[in-house]
Order: sequence, then structure tokens, then C-alpha cells
Amino acid sequence: MLNQLIDYGHKVRALSLPKSAAPLHCMAISAGYEQRINEVYNWDGLQRGTAPFLVIQHTLVGEGRLDFAGTQYRLTPGQTMVLSLPHAHRYWLERGQRWEYFWMVLNGREALRLAREIIDSAGPVLTLAEPVIDRLADACLTLIDRSPITPGEASAATYAAMAALHDGAFATVNPPDRALPPAFARVVAHIDANLTTTLQVDRLAAIAELSRAHFVRAFTKATGSTPSAFVMNRRIERIERLLLATDMSVVAIAAATGFSDANYLSKAFRRYHAMTPLDYRTAMRLAAGT
Repeated sequence: MLNQLIDYGHKVRALSLPKSAAPLHCMAISAGYEQRINEVYNWDGLQRGTAPFLVIQHTLVGEGRLDFAGTQYRLTPGQTMVLSLPHAHRYWLERGQRWEYFWMVLNGREALRLAREIIDSAGPVLTLAEPVIDRLADACLTLIDRSPITPGEASAATYAAMAALHDGAFATVNPPDRALPPAFARVVAHIDANLTTTLQVDRLAAIAELSRAHFVRAFTKATGSTPSAFVMNRRIERIERLLLATDMSVVAIAAATGFSDANYLSKAFRRYHAMTPLDYRTAMRLAAGT
């Protein structure tokens, strides 16, 4: 299917679909297959509006660059970039370089949820197996070629793309033989059961039956996050769920997720999403209705 997309040629399509009385929670906004050569191409993840959406972009030829919250990536052939917006990142084409890729811009509550899970687990740049890339290319070709296309058909292609990413990301990140060691599984279970309390690194090290220094090194290697970052990620995930699934106040959510007050929660949340918790709730609910 990737070869069929390449044979199809370069094209960009913005989808203009009627709103449905029964909203679809995984939907495409636009899609394309493009080539950039020695030109200005620069996208800032904090300068593309406040409505949440996500970008999937797979490199075929050449090279792009990504700065993801201070971490630098080279986007080379065979790599797939997954970004949720708004977020503190930037991707661009270096002067004199070439970058050829296919991409999809998606929104909707379920697409955004899956994207966040994938980024948190595998990072924003994935190296996927060829069958997964073929599934992404198939979804992209459907979105740019099928005309007319119904909302249901567009949503089905979007779900297919997200399902392909899910399979590719989690088959790589969490194969059965790479489960967390029992000591760290105990720590993670304790974190999830006690997010409303203060979770000190010393206490987590004691649960793992390791010294503090050894625990921090080994836990970071096993999970890809320091203990404190892991706890904060878990708290942010719970905040996201409570904002979307309930009408709890920020004060109540702070108490339910281990923050001393709503102001501290809001500052931490803005570092992750570049918006306040209530703005996030409003934007995500609006996006879910598209």
C-alpha cells in the first residue's frame, strides 16, 4: 500500500465534512503526501491555535528535524513522528535539505487519547514495522483519494491509522518478555493506588527494596522516566481523565491527584499542555463533538 501511495503522487487534501448529530470521536482534518526541497518549512507547536489535534508524519526520503520539549530528533526515512497539539515542540527542514513524507492531521477525543498514550509510552518518534507503515499509508491514501468521502468513511480511516500506531508502538515498547521487574511492578502499583498522597522517592525505593540511588538509576532505565517524572505523568493522565469524564472542579481534582492546591495543579498542567485545565476540558469536549 505504501507503493500505491507513492505511485499516486503528491497531493494535499483538507476534508470538509458535515457535522453529525451523533459525533464521531476519531476524525481526520486533512491529509497529504508532500515533498519539500530547500525551502522554509517550520512548524511551532505553540503557534497553531488552542484547539487540540494531532499530527502523524512518516518520512520517506530526506531528513527533517524535531525539537520536542528540548529533546532533539533527526527524522530519517522509515521514522514516524506523532505529535499532539498544542505542545512545546518545533519541527522543520534544514536549509538546503530535502524532506518527503506523508501525513495526517486528526482530532477527536479517542484519537487524542490514543496519541497521548503512544507519546507517553514510546516518545514522539517511532520506528515501525513495514506492515504498520503500509496500514498508515492505506489510511492516508483513502483520505486523499476517496471522493466523495462520508464522515463514517473518514472516521474509519482515522481509526485504522490510530490502530496501526497502537499496534506498532506497543508491540515495540511493551513486548511480553520486557515486562517490568517485580520490584518495579510493585512500585507502579503503589503509585497508581496512592496518587492522592505524597509519593516520596525514598518510600518508592523502600518498596522496591533498593537504595535510593540504585532505585533511581534502575527505575529510570526500566521505564524510561525518572521516578518523579513517572509520578507526575501518572497524575497528569488522571487529571485528563477527570477533566473529560466528570464535572469536578479543579480544586477537587487537585485533592484527588495529590496536588496541594489548584494553583499548583494548574501550573503543572500548563507545562504539559500549554493551557489551563478548564481550557483543556472545554477544548477537548468541543473536539469530541466534531
